[in-house]
Amino acid sequence: MAAILEIPEVRQRVSPLSVQDYHRLDDYNDNGRRTELIRGILIQKISKSPLHSSLAKRLYDQIARMLPEGFVVRREDPITLADSEPEPDIAVVRGVEADLFEAHPTTAALVIEVAVSNPALDRENASLYAEAGVGEYWIVLGQDRQVEVYRQPANGRYQQKQVFGPSDLIESASVPAVRIRVSDLFA
Repeated sequence: MAAILEIPEVRQRVSPLSVQDYHRLDDYNDNGRRTELIRGILIQKISKSPLHSSLAKRLYDQIARMLPEGFVVRREDPITLADSEPEPDIAVVRGVEADLFEAHPTTAALVIEVAVSNPALDRENASLYAEAGVGEYWIVLGQDRQVEVYRQPANGRYQQKQVFGPSDLIESASVPAVRIRVSDLFA
């Protein structure tokens, strides 16, 4: 299906959705499938494997304990961007919970996605997050026991990419209190 969107003639005929139109849809489409809006296109969310769920929960729990005042950690909650509304596995946003009662955040200090089977969409979303000024973006590669870390957003792209392995400690540049040893995620 994704390949069909690469054909310019087909791509021109796709009916994109705005974020406002997306908000008017139900949480589930006609087939009862959960979706998220990426670049104006509804994308069906895939089922989460036990490894995916476990890694996301460990990250959430570790980060929640580390965060200083003035930051909120969110799990699988929307971030409203110009033409998208992704629901990253983890997002650390500046502010307090009460700031989020009326609207989803429009950026984050740190976004983390867990990719167990295929990281292609998560890697593609790096530009989406860079455009939104997300300070740092991590992709946890479950099968490889590695974490790709993207930093320094500028002009819709991250200027720096590092890959951390099992023996490495990741120290967040955008939320300095967040320090994760990769091996702890897979212990």
